[in-house]
Amino acid sequence: METTVVGIRDAKINLSKLVKLVQDGNEVLLTDRGRPVGKIVPVLPQAMTLAERLKRLEERGIIEQTSERHMKKVPPPLPLEEGLAQKFLQEDRNHDRLPGDDRSY
Repeated sequence: METTVVGIRDAKINLSKLVKLVQDGNEVLLTDRGRPVGKIVPVLPQAMTLAERLKRLEERGIIEQTSERHMKKVPPPLPLEEGLAQKFLQEDRNHDRLPGDDRSY
């Protein structure tokens, strides 16, 4: 989502363009002499199905549909002994800690 900043006078002149931006999922921040005073935001549908959301994203050009033949095959996960992944994760987290930092994740 993109935010466009516009002064009130310019907003009056270009309201139709700003509404189009909002319909496309963007926000418009209204300013009065450089000070933020309001925001125009898209109204989100209350209950859209996954298919409806995907269709909307396709219409906006954010995603595009692909065919089965263009999809990459993902290899199966590597087998690890019980708890090994958690051990690696904890070691990685401890490595980034500063001395005296005793937070547990």
